[in-house]
Amino acid sequence: MTLIAVDGPAASGKGTVATRLARWFQLPHLDTGLLYRAVGIRAQADCADAVDVASAFQLEWLEDDALRSDAAAQAASKVGAIPAVRAALLHVQRTFAATPGGAVLDGRDIGTVIAPAADAKLFIDATVDVRAARRHADLIGRGLASRFEQVLADLGERDARDRARTTAPLTPARDALVLDTSRLDVDQVFGVARAFVLAKLGRAEQDLPLAGGASISR
Repeated sequence: MTLIAVDGPAASGKGTVATRLARWFQLPHLDTGLLYRAVGIRAQADCADAVDVASAFQLEWLEDDALRSDAAAQAASKVGAIPAVRAALLHVQRTFAATPGGAVLDGRDIGTVIAPAADAKLFIDATVDVRAARRHADLIGRGLASRFEQVLADLGERDARDRARTTAPLTPARDALVLDTSRLDVDQVFGVARAFVLAKLGRAEQDLPLAGGASISR
C-alpha cells in the first residue's frame, strides 16, 4: 500500500502535484478541498447549517462544476474553520485514504490529521504574490472576471483563517518535505516530489507497477 499526503495553501500547486503523482504511481486521487467547497456552497445555497450538510455528505456532490469557482473556495475556507464540519468529513477522507493499494490525498491537514502515517508527506508552498498571480491567471483563463488585488486580498484572508483555526490548522507535518514552488515550473516541482516519494518508498525510478500487473520503466 502506498499512501501519499500532499498539503499546502490555496494556489500553491499542490493539486497539480497530487494529480501527477496519482497518475505516475497509478493511485486514486482525492482533492479533499472539494469536500469543503461542496459543503460551503450547499450550505449557502440552501441557507442550511454547514454541520448538517457535512453530516449528510455524498461523494456525488464532487461532480458539481461550481466547486471550481473562487466563491466556492472562499466558502470552503469559512466552513473549514468549523470543528464540527471537519469532524463530520473526517470519516469520508480516512475511508478514501484506506483504499486497498493506496491513494493520494491533497488538502491542508492530510499529513497532520487525516493520514499521519502516510508513506510520504509533502507540503507545497509559494509566496502569496505568486499564488495570487496563478489564481488570477487561472480565473481569467476560464473566462471569469478577476482583479489581481482582490485575489491577493482573498488569499491573504484565507491563509489567515486556515493557519489560525484551532482545529487542524494549516501547517507542515514534521516529517514532510516542504517545497517552495515560487520559482519552479510544474515539471520541476513534480520531479522533486516524485524523487522524494520514491526515496521514502525505497524504490528506484524503474519497473513501477501499473494496473493489471504490467510494469514500465520511466
